[in-house]
Amino acid sequence: MNLADHPVPSRDELRDHLVRTLIAGVVATPRQGNLLHYRRMAARKPYYLFGLELEQEWGFEQIFALMVKKCGINPDPAHLYGDDTIDPDRTIDALDAMAVRLARAAERRETVLLATGHPGGLLPVYLAVGRALRARGCRVLTPASGWAYEVETPRGAERRSIRYIEGVAALSAGASLHHTHDAEPMRAILRDLSADGGSWPDLVMADHGWAGAAGQAGIDTVGFADCNDPALFAGEAEGKVHTVVPLDDNVLPDHYTPLTVYLLTHSSLID
Repeated sequence: MNLADHPVPSRDELRDHLVRTLIAGVVATPRQGNLLHYRRMAARKPYYLFGLELEQEWGFEQIFALMVKKCGINPDPAHLYGDDTIDPDRTIDALDAMAVRLARAAERRETVLLATGHPGGLLPVYLAVGRALRARGCRVLTPASGWAYEVETPRGAERRSIRYIEGVAALSAGASLHHTHDAEPMRAILRDLSADGGSWPDLVMADHGWAGAAGQAGIDTVGFADCNDPALFAGEAEGKVHTVVPLDDNVLPDHYTPLTVYLLTHSSLID
């Protein structure tokens, strides 16, 4: 479906949709996993920092309080198991802030980089934003295409490479696209841009380590994060990341269509 032909949801309609499709509201992200990730981030385990070098202490209690404030997780510390929550109004508020930044990018015809560690869910959102920005005269960068490295998996070391799909970076192995939290691919992209003497992007739209590494490098970065991924919210709190939209980042791709239409409409990227 052409997004321009899709009805633009009102705030109330979008809120209802987010809750109905489990993008926000009561989500399928387990509370026990969330708490484990918060503890691992507090312990400064690199996998959970997404490439950010955080300056504040960020102990478990501070992370928990941040996620209540930024994401809307269940505020009861005695809630240890079961589903957790994302406040849909926080999701929409952050979408509004992201829309303002995308509108500025379009107005200035900025250079943009798009990347996702969740291609199985969020890729259509990035594709739509990329098309809309190019139509407004923005340049979408595709550096370090084919750059590869080895990652440890339960099956042992496997080779992953950067692959662009209509200008959106993701990790691939052969014909498959892969989920990743790793910041190293974004670091490779920035090294490639520096080595070629090119300028870094004015704006990065990304998630996971792609977003964290870009924000740490000082690039204006907007993106998405689930309630089990506190690092980007901490980066936003420290001013390293411009805007983080809280949502479940791996529901069915079609479920993100109303969200995408809302985002593009409020950023004036579609009429």
